[in-house]
Amino acid sequence: MLLKHTTAEIKERKALTINPAKTCQPVGAMYAALGIHGCLPHSHGSQGCYAYHRSALTRHYKEPVIAATSAFTEGASVFGGQANLLQAIDNIFSVYRPEIVAVHTTCLSETIGDDIPQIINKARAEGKIPEGRYVIHANTPSYVGSHVTGFANMVKAMVDYFAEGDGRREKTVNIIPGWVEPSDMSEIKRIAAEMEIRIILFPDTDNVLNSPMTGKYKMYPEGGVTVERLKATGSATGTLALGRLASGPAARALDVKCKVPCEILNLPIGLQATDAFVDALRRIAGVNVPDTLTIERGRLVDIITDMHGYFYGKRVGLVGDPDQLLSLTQFLVDLDMHPVYIVTGTPAGKKYEAALKALVRDVPGEVRIQVPGDMFLFHQWIKQQGVDLIIGNTYAKYIAKDEDIPFVRYGFPIYDRVGHSYFPTVGYRGGMRLLEKILDALLDRKDRDADDITTELVM
Repeated sequence: MLLKHTTAEIKERKALTINPAKTCQPVGAMYAALGIHGCLPHSHGSQGCYAYHRSALTRHYKEPVIAATSAFTEGASVFGGQANLLQAIDNIFSVYRPEIVAVHTTCLSETIGDDIPQIINKARAEGKIPEGRYVIHANTPSYVGSHVTGFANMVKAMVDYFAEGDGRREKTVNIIPGWVEPSDMSEIKRIAAEMEIRIILFPDTDNVLNSPMTGKYKMYPEGGVTVERLKATGSATGTLALGRLASGPAARALDVKCKVPCEILNLPIGLQATDAFVDALRRIAGVNVPDTLTIERGRLVDIITDMHGYFYGKRVGLVGDPDQLLSLTQFLVDLDMHPVYIVTGTPAGKKYEAALKALVRDVPGEVRIQVPGDMFLFHQWIKQQGVDLIIGNTYAKYIAKDEDIPFVRYGFPIYDRVGHSYFPTVGYRGGMRLLEKILDALLDRKDRDADDITTELVM
């Protein structure tokens, strides 16, 4: 395999990315748009771009991902895509009848400079958008940012287009979940329900990309946040944004537009981050934490105690999305594991890098962090000094295979396993599942390496 030729000698690279630890903005925008009920995502660019965005999500979630495209040809590439988008909007509402069309741009349309708001206004003036239906947009050129940036831009567009506020405050809490699995969004809603708190979760891909098999195809599944609920976000008591990169821009925009105060938290992965999330919900809603959640927390603490001896001192390499890496790093440090290599492909900024460094300041030995970085550099670090475990998306498995290192799949994309969209890793219950996955990887390796004499029944 090509990765076998990765060298341990590191040379500075500024203009070259090898094996990127990210994908492009439109993929994230399409995923966010699917979290609106009755929404048809629309890729304003070529058919090739749109096919990749759909296939990336379909292969990860193992569900058919619907979308439309402006189908640029040479003419649109030279003269602009206005005619294509106007025709597409007309066709979509005539044939597929969505509630909303969520347009995201691509490299080509951004380079041309198509004015999407002007095109949307023209489509409405010409009667191509039926009464009571909507077209929204987000600018998502692939040559900047990442899929996380695209997700954030589309979620902010939901606020820009729909949030309404008249100064009244309803007893609801907005929760922007960040880029997490549909199962994670379901778990966030369950925790809020346990606390008897009314929430508006947006976007919400629960029951969209993990919908049940009923024998009947529905182009627009039952799940997703409705337009009415998006409009009501402007009257909420407050907003909790889970993950600064993916959720922060929308939360701040809602604060500016409708004066809904926001609090930006880390994703609730692990004990401390989940405690912070539950406590923030308690404070904003003015409720007490129920015994059911206290029991769940106690179980997580108990399983951490049971597993601690296996985790202590293990060196870990992490590669993935910034919001997830921050919470994962905190969780691993709490377990007395040593996250020594941390790489994200998303340009998350100096403040993010400083936050990561603060989390690992007490980890013994050298800790290497690259923001943004790529998996070639990550592999080189491992060649220089190995780790006991790698946590990352499917692409990291080639490094794990080449270096013979236990591997836990986490993040996006996961192409070679099924089920991750049905089992949460956020909250106390999600933390227990994540611990099980990590320990299984370590002990499976121990069993594999043991001979007939050293194989243990009780480990």
